[in-house]
Amino acid sequence: MAHVLGKATINEFEATISGAVIKPGDTDYDAARRVWNGSIEKHPALVVRAASTDDVVRTVQFARSEGLPVAVRGGSHSIAGFSTCDDGIVIDLAGLNSVEVDVEGCRAIAGGGTKWKEFDAATQAHGLATTGGLVSSTGVGGFALGGGIGHLVRKHGFTCDNVLGVEMVTADGSVVHASADENSELFWALRGGGGNFGVVTKFELALHAVGPTVMAGVVFYPGDEAAQVATGWRDLLIDVPDELSTIVNLTTAPPAPFIPEEWHFKKVVAVVACYAGEADDPDAERVVKPLRSLGTPIVDLLGPIPYVDLQQLLDALWGPGAANYFTSTFLDAMPDAAISTLVDFHQRSGDLPIQEELHIHHLGGAAITGSDATAFTDRTSPFVLNCITRTPEATQLAERIEWARGARDAMAAFGNGRTYVNFTGEGGPDKVREAYPPETYARLQAVKDRYDPNNVFRFNQNILPSAS
Repeated sequence: MAHVLGKATINEFEATISGAVIKPGDTDYDAARRVWNGSIEKHPALVVRAASTDDVVRTVQFARSEGLPVAVRGGSHSIAGFSTCDDGIVIDLAGLNSVEVDVEGCRAIAGGGTKWKEFDAATQAHGLATTGGLVSSTGVGGFALGGGIGHLVRKHGFTCDNVLGVEMVTADGSVVHASADENSELFWALRGGGGNFGVVTKFELALHAVGPTVMAGVVFYPGDEAAQVATGWRDLLIDVPDELSTIVNLTTAPPAPFIPEEWHFKKVVAVVACYAGEADDPDAERVVKPLRSLGTPIVDLLGPIPYVDLQQLLDALWGPGAANYFTSTFLDAMPDAAISTLVDFHQRSGDLPIQEELHIHHLGGAAITGSDATAFTDRTSPFVLNCITRTPEATQLAERIEWARGARDAMAAFGNGRTYVNFTGEGGPDKVREAYPPETYARLQAVKDRYDPNNVFRFNQNILPSAS
């Protein structure tokens, strides 16, 4: 039976909070409880919109005293729905979204509820950036804690590699700081171990000179040229510099104005690229030029573009409300058999308005360094595959999930079988344990035992305390 909070208890708690406490029956409750993924339908007892770290402390302490579960919400993109819960308390960090930029020190301090659109706007005002999400409504927090793959990954590493320090509220309501010099084992775990250890209310992130204009964009090719395009892309990667990060997306063309109308709703291959140097660098055009001739281009949108526009290029296609399922697998190689498998699943993907995509991210470069410095799950695989299914209505999703899982399982034969925790639309202790090498998981569990032995923070890709 759900624990029922009395009105007097809520009022007493609410008086201690500088932010907002939203309850069932309040006019904004339905909006406050919903998350980006429309397949998630939860009804928390309270949603607390924190306005300060102290609000987070008081909320964690209150939840513990009342025996209520706690879910933490940054950007609310959590595919598996971890940023909400039934009959518990949601700590919504959206109000903690300030970004302070230290231009000379090339670093920024971002609140735990900051979204990439806010972060990029603040840092690009100074021609600085760090590896960020491919959809700008994604939260910095969950993205960074689980790893973080974006357009700068090969040049500047995963987002977690760029985390220099954090402020975190622990399960007992204490505020701790973690960096390479302070609580270093917690710092290691937070960079790739997900949201298992507490509520991160501030991130300090390294910044790099990027933009404001970069050589980047998308080239679309016909779907029936998918094998040719993917093979040519794979072979091209042997000699590309770390400045170039690319993704191949086997998808269906949306009815977007930048795609010729005759290709709307047809299978296509999108090659997405970003050269993380100056857009007018003579090497930029030379490096991206081969991407223009991997097949017969439908439309070539690769050229100088403001970095903030690149970061928001996909936003219109990934708005809130649709039902989503993501799953992933790391790939050790892309042999012809792997490409044939991808092409087969591409041809069997659903037609719009059902949106099904296979994203192959090229890693390497800076993404393979620092293997002992963070808990990131895989530093050796040159590719990670993200298998996505997205339906307009939640009732349609279940029958399409098997397509995504089938693609993942078939492609797992070309890798180590591990998944990327940020691209996992389902939880479960076995799946999380399999996502990390045994020695990494054991080390993460030791940190969990120290900072959250009772598993207060369990709405995540959960690492169970050893006593569980």
